[in-house]
Amino acid sequence: MNKRKMTSVVLGTVGVLAVLSACSNDEEVINTNNIDGESEGDIEFTLFAADNNPSWNGMDSDVGQVILEETGVSLNASFAINDPAERIALFAAGGEYPDFILPKGDSGILVDAGAMIDLRPLIEEHAPNIQEVYGDYLDRMTWSDEDDAIYFIGTNPVDQQHWTPGSGFWLQHAVVEELGYPEINTVEDFENAIKEYYEMYPEINGQPTIPLSLLADDWRMLISVTNPAFWATGASDDGEWYIDDETREAILHYRRPEEREYFRWLNHMNAEGLLDPETFVQQEDQYMSKISSGRVLGMIDADWSIADAQTALREDGKYERMHGVYPVTLDHSYEHRNFQSTGYLSEWGIGITIDNPDPVRAIKFLDWMASEEAQILNNWGIEGEHYEVAEDGNRYLTDDQREERLSDSSFNERTGIGVYLAYGPHYGDGVLDSTGQPFTINTQETLIEDYTEKEKEVLEAYGANIWADLYPAADEFPVKPWGAGWEINWRSDSPIAIPFQRAQDIMMTRIPEAILADPEDFDHVYDRFMDELDDIGVENMEAEFTELVRQRVELWGED
Repeated sequence: MNKRKMTSVVLGTVGVLAVLSACSNDEEVINTNNIDGESEGDIEFTLFAADNNPSWNGMDSDVGQVILEETGVSLNASFAINDPAERIALFAAGGEYPDFILPKGDSGILVDAGAMIDLRPLIEEHAPNIQEVYGDYLDRMTWSDEDDAIYFIGTNPVDQQHWTPGSGFWLQHAVVEELGYPEINTVEDFENAIKEYYEMYPEINGQPTIPLSLLADDWRMLISVTNPAFWATGASDDGEWYIDDETREAILHYRRPEEREYFRWLNHMNAEGLLDPETFVQQEDQYMSKISSGRVLGMIDADWSIADAQTALREDGKYERMHGVYPVTLDHSYEHRNFQSTGYLSEWGIGITIDNPDPVRAIKFLDWMASEEAQILNNWGIEGEHYEVAEDGNRYLTDDQREERLSDSSFNERTGIGVYLAYGPHYGDGVLDSTGQPFTINTQETLIEDYTEKEKEVLEAYGANIWADLYPAADEFPVKPWGAGWEINWRSDSPIAIPFQRAQDIMMTRIPEAILADPEDFDHVYDRFMDELDDIGVENMEAEFTELVRQRVELWGED
């Protein structure tokens, strides 16, 4: 998801946001401090991103103003409110596009519509920083074995070192502390801890305690309700697919018998009164508000999804009501593959459209964003205000500066730090700049320093220094030669396209129905779910996607 992963096509409705293209004109004020040091006028590029950016404040932030001063470029961004696929389809149907676009899993629609510029010649001529950051990873951005164009450059952090689990089962520190730090390895362990604490404390701060809450608001249902089914049953994240390590055969992951049993457990949690009854009707802001109140004992979600709520709890000093993350599986026969490596995921990224008024200026802007200067700015902020430089030339944060980042929920929006990273090439945690200093503020040491004392106590009780210590390590699994299934696109006229959307529609109805059914009706509902998938030709669709997986492996030369 990084920040941030979601499946390529999901349900929902999108509020219509205006996307206005703008460019410089002869009357604009000349900026002498732009990308090439040339006297060019300021320019505003429009941008659409499939992922929302709640900290976005245009260029009206400390970092935003420096970017504008240095490049002469401002970004006028809009985001998908619900279903990004619908918004992308509207662009393609109308034939009018924003200047930059980050479509994520729907990029094939835009390429088929002829909306995207081949970035390869622009990169070769104008973008040395981009070439430096990506290196050989640029080859992974080749569109297909039939089309060697680069339409999108990856915006995932390059060579990222992963020290924090992206997904897992979240449990309040107060729960495990009260119960003497029980093992939290299986869904039974997780359930027992929640149930026992809930019986002891039916109210928290005068409000009803919520044992377990999930987020099923539109596409977010995938992250909190359906994706955990593959995590809990020993599979890795391939979006809506399960791909066999050996054969490369792909199926819709919820067709696996193991996952039926995971959803049966959620059905049981609902029947026991342990699942938030508002799970399938609450909106994201309601979910976040509940967690921020400190009365939600457990969640099953991605770290980026609940990050703001954790910050709010910390801001309020409710340290015991913050949550730890545990590698829970259906039973002891499975291993949680959160840290299985995909290699660099390059295909979901930013592209320049045919409506961009100045593609050369646009690629030069992205190249500046890839520069050391820009990456330090976007990660650290402004020297003397957001970070300091020691006598030996090394960057550091004071205690107050670090705590401000951890406890001020408006910090990113106000300062712009981290806000623009998603829209350009950049290195990840653990990568060093030309002076031998890390590009980001994150190291394993600072990660531990940033924990609250309560969090350190909990980790120590479990014999761990960081949460990743509780999970199986990356080297326990093979590197996935296809990257990730959710990053593999298909053409809009592919035999996959229509059945996949129909499968999504069916899943969005039947999974909640199965979870909320009386336990004796669960199998009947799930059998109907499987039958309806058969009726739309799911096996043919899976065979087509299997072929795309094998083509990806061959294109990347990973076999």
